[in-house]
Amino acid sequence: MRRFLPAKHPNNWLEASSTFESTKQKPGIWPAISLNNASKAAATVNAAAAALSQPVICVVGPTASGKTDVAQLIATRLGGEVVSADSMQVYRGMDIGTAKLPESERLVPHYGFDLVNPGEPFSAALFQAYARESFVEIESKGKRSILAGGTGFYVRAAIDAYEFPDGEQIDNPVRNHWNAFAAEYGPERLWGELHQRDPESAQLIPPADTKRVVRAFELLETGDSYAIQKQRLQSLPQWVPAMFIGLAVDPDVLRARIRARVDSMVANGLIQEVETLLASGFRDGITAPQAIGYKEIVAALDGRTSMEEAIESIKVSTCRYAKRQRTWFRKDSRIHWLCADSGDTDALADEAISLIDTL
Repeated sequence: MRRFLPAKHPNNWLEASSTFESTKQKPGIWPAISLNNASKAAATVNAAAAALSQPVICVVGPTASGKTDVAQLIATRLGGEVVSADSMQVYRGMDIGTAKLPESERLVPHYGFDLVNPGEPFSAALFQAYARESFVEIESKGKRSILAGGTGFYVRAAIDAYEFPDGEQIDNPVRNHWNAFAAEYGPERLWGELHQRDPESAQLIPPADTKRVVRAFELLETGDSYAIQKQRLQSLPQWVPAMFIGLAVDPDVLRARIRARVDSMVANGLIQEVETLLASGFRDGITAPQAIGYKEIVAALDGRTSMEEAIESIKVSTCRYAKRQRTWFRKDSRIHWLCADSGDTDALADEAISLIDTL
């Protein structure tokens, strides 16, 4: 499996990554100025990540399944540290709406939180570099890496032999063009343009998912397609040693949890969080303002809908997202599923550890 290591990756990982290492702060904080350094380091961390002495424990599943708590409990019992694989928790200031674990509740170091400001670019390629760097750092301390999250592409980018094209990690003209198009004409028309050019890929992407529609245009520019890439992604060999634990929740139980969680977010200050973000230029971002829970509140604050309708829309959109997450993870035969209907995270952590001991 290790034959997939590209020849361009230097053998002396520590020397090559020194610039990236010097920009790092405490776990979970990655200053924006390190993005270019991280891009360079992406080609240097792979050899070290592939040679981890202990496999990464991946805890995956749909939103509200209990991943965060179970992963942290596993970490406390096995002497580990947690890397979050959530594409929205990377943004600073987006805490309540992303269900980011509060700092006061973190029993072990957490990586992957607050990496960039909402107006700054971030991608799966950048996450791959960051996650693999984190795995190596955690092991250097004699700890175990626990990767926890529901962004399936981030999980696979971190673990599997996915190589991003040159320039993938930075802003590019194609992305800029179609993001500007979406801002001017709306996501429905953007999706319509994609449907004309690549109907097979368009059928795989919800019209409101601007980020993936733009990604499909980027792939078309390179002669690839979103549909073909998605098929290819499912058959990639594993790169980083890892084992997978999945938390499965009955759909009706999960819907009830999601609705209760959204109500709790609102009660705990979600609206005020969005207001604070708006005062700091939140609208200037490309990906962050499209996050579920934020775009709906922005619409209500703008007077385009009522707050009651916005909150209901968050619940519906989150349930749909959870369904897509289930579909994604169910296709991965490496995942060992645990029933998480009870919500007893202590028992789930014990069950997961017992399973880990047999893998």
